[in-house]
Amino acid sequence: MSYDLGDVVPLGVTVVDAGGTLANAGSMALTITLPDDTTVTVSPVTPVSTGTYTYDFLTLQAGRHLVRWLATGTLANAYTDVFDVSAAEPVSIVSLARTKRQLGIAESDQTYDEELRGFITGASKAVERQLGTVVARRSFTERRPADSYGRILVSNVPVLSVTSAVSADGNTTWNAADLDPEPDNGLVYAATGPALRGDVDVVYRAGLRIVPEDYQLATLIIIEHLWETRRGAMGVQLGGEGEAWQPGRGFAVPRRAIELLDSTLPGIA
Repeated sequence: MSYDLGDVVPLGVTVVDAGGTLANAGSMALTITLPDDTTVTVSPVTPVSTGTYTYDFLTLQAGRHLVRWLATGTLANAYTDVFDVSAAEPVSIVSLARTKRQLGIAESDQTYDEELRGFITGASKAVERQLGTVVARRSFTERRPADSYGRILVSNVPVLSVTSAVSADGNTTWNAADLDPEPDNGLVYAATGPALRGDVDVVYRAGLRIVPEDYQLATLIIIEHLWETRRGAMGVQLGGEGEAWQPGRGFAVPRRAIELLDSTLPGIA
């Protein structure tokens, strides 16, 4: 599961002696490597009970965190783990509530909520890959080179707006209100004021303000398909009743979802 940005993550480790009984180490240290490769070190960590060490970590960055517990002295040992923190803007084409209705899970039943949120993100990204466009509206940060016409080409479309643009060396800042993005092709240029030049660090928003119903339904179909196969119902590979799997066609993205997205089936000309 992923934690939300701002969550407190409960970290813990236990130490046992040669007989398997909980026992304190000589000293315990905890190092957390953040997504930007900076580290937070807590040393020493005092056991909350014999052989049990815990630490509540407040998340400040989105991304993967690396965890390393290191015991030294008596009962020296090490333990490593990871946890993920989701961005403040989730990649979600459909809501959790609608997903639960699709799966026949009562809205009041929160047993699978965190797991389902991961399925929603995975299915949403699959839909975006299939379409070749951003659907779930969110911010992106990129460094892009300006061409001879003073334009930069960003990677994600449709572009909704530009939040900021600063030269890579930090010496030049362009007024975001002066920058005019072409939504469908990702070109950004200065409609007024100085032209973009050199390498530009740009922050912009891309996605759809209105998400079509067929995109939402395709996302729900993918979620349902993966949810069922996770539970051992393997007879729904492509979504057509009695339809056998064929090499070159997708498994994670059922055929009926692909057709809703109006994109070519893999392996079919």
